[in-house]
Amino acid sequence: MFEKIKKDILGKSYELSIALVAEKKSREINKKYRKKDKATNVLSFAFSKNSGELVLCPAVIRHEAKNLDRPYRKWLGFLVIHGMLHLKGMKHSSTMERAEKKYEQKYFSGNRRGILHDEDRGGRIFKRRKKS
Repeated sequence: MFEKIKKDILGKSYELSIALVAEKKSREINKKYRKKDKATNVLSFAFSKNSGELVLCPAVIRHEAKNLDRPYRKWLGFLVIHGMLHLKGMKHSSTMERAEKKYEQKYFSGNRRGILHDEDRGGRIFKRRKKS
């Protein structure tokens, strides 16, 4: 599935690696490259115009999916799309949100039930599930 998404967003010749890391490693990488001392869901690293890497933290993604009341697979898919759009050069904006929605609907046929952008990055905060 991710190969199709990669070809659609980044192109057939793009060399993409996807790394899955524990929370501790995610926090270390996020602190080193973004100066944020916390684990995060996805980090995107462009190495060149035609190569890059996504670093995903399944533990953080599972926690967020639960808080958003979304299936893990769909939230993971959304974050892969989000990361690939960053590799393509997109910044957080309404244009990026439209692209996220387009690809999410195409590959995961569902509406987003919340958006996860860190407050400190100028985006919206994810909507939390209501507690009963």
